[in-house]
Amino acid sequence: MARTRPLNILLLGKNGQVGWELQRSLAPLGKVTALDRFGQDGLCGDISNMDGLRHTIDTVKPDVLVNAAAYTAVDKAEDEPELAIRLNTEASVVMSKAMKALGGCLVHYSTDYVFDGSGTHPWNETDEVGPLNLYGASKLAGEEAIQASGCQHLIFRTSWVYASRGNNFAKTMLRLAKERDTLNVINDQIGAPTGADLIADVTAHALRQWQQQPQTTGLYHLAANGETSWHHYASVVIQWAQKAGIPLAVETVNPIPSEDYPVPAERPKNSRLDCRALETTFGLQLPQWQEGVERMLQEITIKEAQ
Repeated sequence: MARTRPLNILLLGKNGQVGWELQRSLAPLGKVTALDRFGQDGLCGDISNMDGLRHTIDTVKPDVLVNAAAYTAVDKAEDEPELAIRLNTEASVVMSKAMKALGGCLVHYSTDYVFDGSGTHPWNETDEVGPLNLYGASKLAGEEAIQASGCQHLIFRTSWVYASRGNNFAKTMLRLAKERDTLNVINDQIGAPTGADLIADVTAHALRQWQQQPQTTGLYHLAANGETSWHHYASVVIQWAQKAGIPLAVETVNPIPSEDYPVPAERPKNSRLDCRALETTFGLQLPQWQEGVERMLQEITIKEAQ
C-alpha cells in the first residue's frame, strides 16, 4: 500500500464526547488543529459564528474538516428552533461551501432521528427520511446541504451515542439505581448504543482509506452491532453493577411504553441502522453494542474509585 502524506485536519467540537475521542484517533493522521467553541490563537470554534467559522477554515486551509460540534439538546430544540437550525443546518452550509472551495473533505455526524421510526427493519442509507422532531429535521437539513454543495464528504449517521466522559444513559441508570428501589424505563424504542470511541476510530480508518480511494466519500450508517431497548440496556447496566459488587437500592426495573414518559420531542421507536454499506466499503466488522458498554462501565467505575 502506498504511503499517504500527513493530513492537515481541523477538528471542531473537541471537548464533546465524540470530539474528545477524535483528538486521539486523528492524531496519527497528521496535524490536528482542535477547537472548542471558545477557540484559540485567533481561530473561532463557535459554529454559531458564521463569519468566524469562515475565517477559521480560510486560515487553517484544512485537507479535512471534522465537525463534531452540534446542537444536541433534543427536547430543548423544540423551544429553540432558530439556534438548532443555525448550528445543525446553517453551519453545515458554511463548512461545505468552504471545503468545496478548498477541495478538501468534510466529515459530519448525523443521527437516526432523521427517520420516522416506523416498522422494525434496520434503516439503510437510501430509505425515505421523515424526522419526528425539530432536532432530527435540523440534522437532516444539514446532511442535505452538505450533499448539495458538491464537496467531498463523509457523513456518518449514528445512534444512542455514549462515552465514559460526560453524562450518558448508563451513568444516569447507575445513579438512580443507588437512590431508588424501582425504575421505570421505556421498552418500545429500539436501537444500538454506540460508543464515541468506536465512532472516532471508524472515522480515522475511513479517512485513511479516503486518502487512497476518494470515491469512498458519501453517506454511511455507523452504529454498534445488535439491538436493544432502553429497558434492556438499563437492565444490562444494573446486572453488571450487581456482579461488580456496586451497592444498589433498586429491586425492580419496570418496562413502560413511550406514551407513559411524555417529553417535548417525539422519539422514533425504530432506531435500528443497517451498517452493511460502511462495513463493506471500509472493510470493517462493527462490534456488538455490549462490548463497548461493558468497557465504558469499567472505565467509569475505575474513575469513581480513584
